[in-house]
Amino acid sequence: MEDFFRIRPAKAADAEGARFVVFPILESYALEPEPEGADADLYDLDGAYLKAGGAFWVVEDDRGEIVGTCGLKPMANGSVELRKMYLMPHARGQGLGKKLLKTAIAKAKALGFKRLELETATQLREAIALYESFGFVRREGCVETSRCDQAYQLDL
Repeated sequence: MEDFFRIRPAKAADAEGARFVVFPILESYALEPEPEGADADLYDLDGAYLKAGGAFWVVEDDRGEIVGTCGLKPMANGSVELRKMYLMPHARGQGLGKKLLKTAIAKAKALGFKRLELETATQLREAIALYESFGFVRREGCVETSRCDQAYQLDL
């Protein structure tokens, strides 16, 4: 089934499709989208990720519909943040999360970053289990996004 999905670098024109993935998923976990705050990056993928020295990917299904997202956004401390890693329900359970995370880790290393950081929320249990299976460790007191209550890091 995984063969029906493909991960590709995002283009500026993918911003609307990315929002159609991320916002409903946030709401399904009782998390509020913040279009003018934490989610403003989804209105300018090129500026927020690519021109900033990071990366953003989308996952397409066999019809070319965007069903997943994942981004790397450079941070002021020289680390890179894993952001917006979401898959629509029908695209889950097929190894795409692992594939996206492997892609992001490899790209972060290739870009010369030494640490990958992320923020998440307790409700996102499947994502947290995935991060921990890849060796991410919890960081206490490092959460900046209002809807998040946990932070993790992976030394590259």
